[in-house]
Amino acid sequence: MPHTLIIAPNWIGDAVMSEPLVREVLQTGASLTILANPWVAPVYRAMSGVIEILEADFSHGKLEFSQRRALAKQIKNKNFDDAIILPNSWKSILIPWLAQIPRRYGYQGEFRSLFLSKSLPNPPRLDRPPMVEHYLALASLLGSKDKTRLETSTRPQLQVRKNNINDSKTFLASLPNSENFYVLAPGAEFGPAKQWPCEHFAKLAEYILNENSMTNVVFMGSPKDKMIAQQITQQIPQKYQERVVDLCGKTSLDQSIALISQAKALASNDSGMMHIGAALSIPQVAFYGSSDPHHTPPMSPFAGILFLGLDCSPCHQRKCPLGHLNCLKQITPESALTELHQRIYQLKVI
Repeated sequence: MPHTLIIAPNWIGDAVMSEPLVREVLQTGASLTILANPWVAPVYRAMSGVIEILEADFSHGKLEFSQRRALAKQIKNKNFDDAIILPNSWKSILIPWLAQIPRRYGYQGEFRSLFLSKSLPNPPRLDRPPMVEHYLALASLLGSKDKTRLETSTRPQLQVRKNNINDSKTFLASLPNSENFYVLAPGAEFGPAKQWPCEHFAKLAEYILNENSMTNVVFMGSPKDKMIAQQITQQIPQKYQERVVDLCGKTSLDQSIALISQAKALASNDSGMMHIGAALSIPQVAFYGSSDPHHTPPMSPFAGILFLGLDCSPCHQRKCPLGHLNCLKQITPESALTELHQRIYQLKVI
């Protein structure tokens, strides 16, 4: 039985989109270990069949060669046969190379070819395939048979442990009906050009709360999203405030995944939360501005995408280069509510 190491990507959404590759590797009969940073490791804990996860907390933008070398010594003792390197950076190849893993696979770039046993060319930036397919293609380097896959088999799938669900429910204790809630995820780690306006999120929350007196709204995200969530909640009428809770920065990713799995629906930007919702088959609407919905779509039949496709988008910029952010401002709260209704109804019908 081959022993394979996967070097995980550093973004939550990318980690979710690597799940079909993880599943494909497991189906070859390999014994699999994931090397991931602490903030994406919970995504792999929610993947079926993943038994061993090694966590390594390296600083962004720093080489930290001595730490990588020390970890490589530990990994060498595990006698891996293969390593699949998902990040495109040169640094990500160091650990499997220093650990002398005999077969190393990944995409070309940053002068990595000399360190890779087999590699695939990186597609051009303006003509990139969906990220799931991008990662899944690496399985061919392991010798996986090229076969036609059903659409559902390439969909990322996450599973939540019951104890995580029970643990996460304590965060909803203040709500009058904690069994019925929508999740709104207003953040986007990449930058403001991916963030639907705060006033739109506030209006959507107001519409949701006005429709049903037993419905709640839960804001979720990282500590960086706390200020955005506060700006939004301040714009929600006072009469609804008891049915609003802000959990940004208060939950671990394990708990966030568990909470999203219990939500009635999710509204988010193109973000890690969006991909988690899709992998859990939650009815959702996703807002796209500067990013490309063809490259990083929420791969779920219950996901709706709102993307205007203006001449200036997708621009792939962190901030709107034209200063108006029309690609997101012109997506109305009314259209978002309609999309959510459609996806919730679709789930009920199926």
